[in-house]
Amino acid sequence: MERDPYKVLGVSRNASDEDIKKAFRRLAKRWHPDANPDKPQAEARFKEISSAYEILEDPEKRKLFDRYGHNFANIAGNGSAGAGQAQNFDDATLQDILEGLFGSSGRGQGRGRPSRGQHVERPLVISLQEAWSGASRRMHHRGRSIEVTIPRGARDGTKVRLAGEGEQNPFGGPPGDLYLIIDVQDDPSFSRDGDNLEVEVPLDMFTALLGGEVEVPTLSGSVRLKVPPGTQSGRRFRLSGRGMPLLRRKDQFGDLLARVNITVPTRLNAEQRRLAEQLRDSL
Repeated sequence: MERDPYKVLGVSRNASDEDIKKAFRRLAKRWHPDANPDKPQAEARFKEISSAYEILEDPEKRKLFDRYGHNFANIAGNGSAGAGQAQNFDDATLQDILEGLFGSSGRGQGRGRPSRGQHVERPLVISLQEAWSGASRRMHHRGRSIEVTIPRGARDGTKVRLAGEGEQNPFGGPPGDLYLIIDVQDDPSFSRDGDNLEVEVPLDMFTALLGGEVEVPTLSGSVRLKVPPGTQSGRRFRLSGRGMPLLRRKDQFGDLLARVNITVPTRLNAEQRRLAEQLRDSL
């Protein structure tokens, strides 16, 4: 038996759209199969979370669920009611539900053409590296494997459209589309601000004092950065074109901001301490 989507997401029945979205993102990141390779139950939990969000993020679906519970989901999914379910709805009620789902009776719109099936949205969690380079993913949908292309520069909320992979129209019209909503996971090394990235770079005190070079990580490999003498901790250096690729704008990139964090030796022998004190006194 399917669980109540409110309980799955851990929100109250009067939760706002923003509360529902936040709860979903938190749980999706926690239970995504890629982040839980040692937990076989993660995939089932992730699917349950996604199904719950699919109901509650859509105002019409949420309204219908609040009224009819999962019986309506069964009717919508099968296109008709089973013997036991049919007793729960009269013709007028069923018509109301179909109109809520398809925006009409589903029997046709304009020039006799049947309306399309409902569009479907599903979350797709990706890494920052995948967002930077673009990627191909194979995913299971309706019992078969399909390939998904993730565009370079994808960010939270980017939609990837798969035409004809949405809900079937129970009256024979064309199916709707499937929209994958991108959710980019936080990265342990880089933080993202739009198309720009920021990274913390350790800098030893002698290079900070005398000037020199430091290695800076980027998503495409490390680069050398020249730092001037007297560099202060916290200073940010802008590396032009080393940030995120701009979505659907070929060969254009944001910037990388390298913030230096000066490090000092934690242990000194007697001679080193004497020299350090001598330098301090001279300054």
